[in-house]
Amino acid sequence: MVNEDQNIQKRLHLKDLELRSLLEITQAINSNLPEDSLYKIYHFTILSNLNIKKLALYVKDESWECKVHYGTSTNFKKTELPVSITRIAHTGPLPEDVTDEFKHFEVCIPVAHKSNVLAYLLIHQEAGNDTINFLQTFTNIIIVAIENKKLARKELSQQALRRELEIAGQVQSFLFPKKLPNTKELSIKATYFPHDNIGGDYYDYLPISDTEFILCIADVSGKGIPAALLMSNFQACLRTLLRHSQDLKYIVSELNHQVMINTQGERFITFFIANINMATQRITYVNAGHNPPMLWDGTEMYFLDKGSTMLGVFNKLPFLNEQNIDLKKNSLLLAYTDGLTETVNEQEEEFGTEPLEENIRLYPERAVESIHENIFTSVNSFKGKNKFPDDITYLTVAMN
Repeated sequence: MVNEDQNIQKRLHLKDLELRSLLEITQAINSNLPEDSLYKIYHFTILSNLNIKKLALYVKDESWECKVHYGTSTNFKKTELPVSITRIAHTGPLPEDVTDEFKHFEVCIPVAHKSNVLAYLLIHQEAGNDTINFLQTFTNIIIVAIENKKLARKELSQQALRRELEIAGQVQSFLFPKKLPNTKELSIKATYFPHDNIGGDYYDYLPISDTEFILCIADVSGKGIPAALLMSNFQACLRTLLRHSQDLKYIVSELNHQVMINTQGERFITFFIANINMATQRITYVNAGHNPPMLWDGTEMYFLDKGSTMLGVFNKLPFLNEQNIDLKKNSLLLAYTDGLTETVNEQEEEFGTEPLEENIRLYPERAVESIHENIFTSVNSFKGKNKFPDDITYLTVAMN
């Protein structure tokens, strides 16, 4: 009778300890304590309240990481969890093929939430079912709470990123000209289709007089916010330089210097800039490593590829040339970024330049609006179910 009473007292004492442990960890969770604090409470609660001599708790982050361990000389935080343990679906003994350091333990308790195993608890003692059930419940509470913290942080991070993207998108929208000319003498059509919400492409139209203007297009290496911010800085530098000079060689040289300062050679920009004078019927341009724009004069196709190398690669450009071309009436210029020609179809073939040439050769028999729209229709149809691999930007400039 005495032994039975003692057993009852032990069981009641154990239940009391378990309830206190659950209350303590619940209060800690409700107090929004950091993860490290929760793991420490978990550690000392089990160590002081339960007769568990050796323990290791592995939790799934990017990989399996040991968050709590005691009772052995092995530093399990630096010890990889064996693959054989990660295959265990139910509480039971450890596999026989585990390495020596894991032979300190006898029982493996998977801790799951919605059928996903979030943690593995390894213990030395072959505890009774009640103790194992409590350990599983207790561990599940803390692991799920920490998992919810991670999800909350991830959601906050995603919200912040969405806000950053929204702001960057708004900033980038100011890069592009609000209005493009559309007269009998000059008509410019532009399409910008970013790979994500924001991209690293840029184009501009800057009138100098009633008959003269600057046209440019650029593409920064990389994507996302860093590319957009670099391009924003690039546009600001270009417009500042153009207030003081229309010397294209000087402008390109200075832009290269600014890109090097801002990126330290880690990014580069391909850039095409042209001064188009409708009165003198002349184009003066510099191509700094950009895809050569095409100029169709109704008889001959010119590829505007002369100039220099990409900006941001060399402290000083190794060569820099300016090229002049006489314009004919009813000429059409097409400038584009490589996202257009490098679009790949389901057969892994690139769109290339031939469809572009075919389209612009139709001018002036076909209106510039029709040619411009047909280019995007063609590339969109060409890619099939594939996504566009990069930002797409192109300009068609009809000069009559």
